[in-house]
Amino acid sequence: MLLLLCMSFPTIPYVYDYKIKQICITNEKFYMFFCITNENYVYLQTKSTEMNKEIIANIIREGQDFIPEIQLYRRQAEYEAQGNYVFVGVRQCGKSYMLYQRIQQLLEEGHDIRKMVYVNFDDERLQAIKADELDLILQAYGTMNDEKPFLFFDEIQNVDGWEHFARRLANQKYQVFITGSNARMLGRDIATTLGGRYWTRNVYPFTFNEYLGSLGIALDKQWFYSSRTRATVERAFDNYFHFGGFPEVRTLVAKRLWLNDIYNKIFFSDLVVRNKIRNEAALRLTVRRLAESVKQPLAYNRISNLVKSTGVNCQPNTVMDFITFLRDACILFSLKNYTSKFSERETIKKHYFVDNGLLNIFLNNDQTSLLENLCAIHLYQRYGNEQLYFYNKNVEVDFYLPEKHTAIQACYSMGDTNTSEREINALLKLHSFEPLEQALIITRDEESTIKRGNLTIEVKPIWKWLLE
Repeated sequence: MLLLLCMSFPTIPYVYDYKIKQICITNEKFYMFFCITNENYVYLQTKSTEMNKEIIANIIREGQDFIPEIQLYRRQAEYEAQGNYVFVGVRQCGKSYMLYQRIQQLLEEGHDIRKMVYVNFDDERLQAIKADELDLILQAYGTMNDEKPFLFFDEIQNVDGWEHFARRLANQKYQVFITGSNARMLGRDIATTLGGRYWTRNVYPFTFNEYLGSLGIALDKQWFYSSRTRATVERAFDNYFHFGGFPEVRTLVAKRLWLNDIYNKIFFSDLVVRNKIRNEAALRLTVRRLAESVKQPLAYNRISNLVKSTGVNCQPNTVMDFITFLRDACILFSLKNYTSKFSERETIKKHYFVDNGLLNIFLNNDQTSLLENLCAIHLYQRYGNEQLYFYNKNVEVDFYLPEKHTAIQACYSMGDTNTSEREINALLKLHSFEPLEQALIITRDEESTIKRGNLTIEVKPIWKWLLE
C-alpha cells in the first residue's frame, strides 16, 4: 500500500512514520495524511496551505479597499510612536472603529495603505483558524508586499492561544493593534505571556460629549447661553439617557430592538457558550435582579436568594461566578464600599451596567436607576474602580472619591423637601468626618448652589455635568 501511494505521487516528497504507520505527502500547494492499517488505508486530512493564504490575502485586500473610505467620528486617542495596543470593551462599543481610526491616522502621516493589514476574526472565512496557523497572515501579506506591515487584529480572542503569536510579533518589532470583547484576554496568564509588550486601552460606548459630536452637534464655550443649542442638547440627551451610547444605536428608529439583539448575542456568545453555562435560567434571573437593584449594595447571598425566590436553584458561589463572567464580558462593573473590611469589600458591592441602553432593557420606566447608573458610568470611565467607591457607614453616599475629597449624590429631583434634605444631610454628615473639597448632587434638570455651614453643595443637571 505504501508503494502504491508513492507511485501515485511520484514527484512529491513524502515522510512515513513507522511508529504510528502514518504517511504525510506534501509539496508547496498541499499536504495529505494517510493512516496505513494492514492492506488498507484510511484518508485523514487534506489541507491546501496556498488556499488559506489566498483567503487571507483577499481579506487583507478587502480591508485596504474599504477602511480608507469609512466616515468616522474621531474619538480622542493618543498613541506611543512604537507602541502595541490591546483594545477591550463590550461588543459593538466601537473597538473596530478605533482600529479604522488608527489606520486612517497612519495614512494621514504618509504611510502606504498597502502596509495596513486588517483581519477580523469574526469573519466566517476564519472561523476554523488555529493559533499555529496565524503565521499564515504574515505569509499571505508577504505575497503582496515586502515592507514591514502595521497589523490590526479584530476580535482575536476567538483564537485560543493568540497571545503567543502576539508576543512573537512584538518581539519581532511589528506594530500591532488588537481588539477583544472579553476582559479575560487581559487576565494574569495572558498578561504574563504578553510580558508588558502591549498597552491596554478600555473602550466604552460613547460619552455624552462624543455622542453629540457624532451627531454633528458642536459646542463652543458659551453654548449654555444659547437657548436653541441648549434645547438641541437636551433633546439629544433624552435619547442618550434612555438608549445609551452604542455608536450604531444613535440613528436607528428601533433602538430597543437593536439593544435586545446585541444583549442576546452577548448573553449566548460571551456568557453561555464561552463559559459553558448550563443553568441559563439562573444567569438570566441574576442579570435581571442586578438591573433591578442597580442602586443597592448587594451580597452574593442576597442575589442568590432573590433568584431562588423564583423557583430557580442558584447558589452564592454560582452568583459570584456569574458576576465575574458579566464583568469579563465588559457589560458590568462593580464598586466597593470605602469603609468596609476586606472580606466585605469583595462580597458586598454595587453593580452597574456599562451602558444605559443595556440597563434600560430590564427596567420599567425607572428614571432614578438610569440617572445613578449614568453617573456611575461617567465616574468609572474617568477614575476607574481604584479611585471610585461608594460610602456606607453611618451614612450612605452614592459615590466617593477619597483622593479628590469629593462626594456625589444622584437624585432625579430635589423637588420633594424630604428627598432634598436627605441628600443634603448625607453629604453634611460625611463632611463631618471625611472633610470634602467638593460636594455634588446630580439631578435630571435642576441646578442651584446650597451652602450649609462650611460646605458648599453644587446641584447640577446631569446633561450639563457630563459635558464639563
